[in-house]
Amino acid sequence: MSNTHLPTNNNLPQIRAPRSSITYKFVSFLLVFPLFRVLLRGKTSGRKNMPMEGPLVVVANHGSHLDPPLLGHALGRPIAFMAKKELFDIPILGRVIKSCGAYPVNRGASDREAIRIASARLNEGWAIGVFLDGTRQADGRINEPMAGAALLSARTGARLVPVAIINSHRVLGPGTRWPKILPIHLRIGEALGPPVSRKKADLQAITKDIQEKINTLLDQGLIKTN
Repeated sequence: MSNTHLPTNNNLPQIRAPRSSITYKFVSFLLVFPLFRVLLRGKTSGRKNMPMEGPLVVVANHGSHLDPPLLGHALGRPIAFMAKKELFDIPILGRVIKSCGAYPVNRGASDREAIRIASARLNEGWAIGVFLDGTRQADGRINEPMAGAALLSARTGARLVPVAIINSHRVLGPGTRWPKILPIHLRIGEALGPPVSRKKADLQAITKDIQEKINTLLDQGLIKTN
């Protein structure tokens, strides 16, 4: 075991995850389910690695705007992502994204403010979604990881779960004019404990570790049907 992160301790008191709202269930099962499971022939492996209770930092690669709703559906519990505050003022849309776990961040907010808001959500028992590169990548891989996920974990003690989203960059990636109908599969890796400290070296080490784990999951390719 690497000495840059603490072991996962399942004996610690668990904060119950917020219950799924009616709106979340509607969006997940009536909208995202047919898109992911039917149209895109979606599959998920490693569900046993996904804790259903307690604060969690879900760390993934990012290749498409489809990634947030697919993660929120495929992982079995709501995943909260930051969204611009202005979106919450839009009728219907604002209510939908709030019910699905999105949390508002002011336009131009500092990284410190975003970390503070996300930490508050984790302390409420939410699973927070973080794309390790921070923006979509044309090749769908982790190329230039940032330490935000590791810092959130270090601040709150939340576990880190690496998730590989396979093929979303080919379906609707940066520069794609029209979506393609291809399979999108998710591979969930084993949860990691938080970094041993907030020191830069420790945060960078575990960030590198997560990068390698996600890219290795991506290299395994699509999930084969037995």
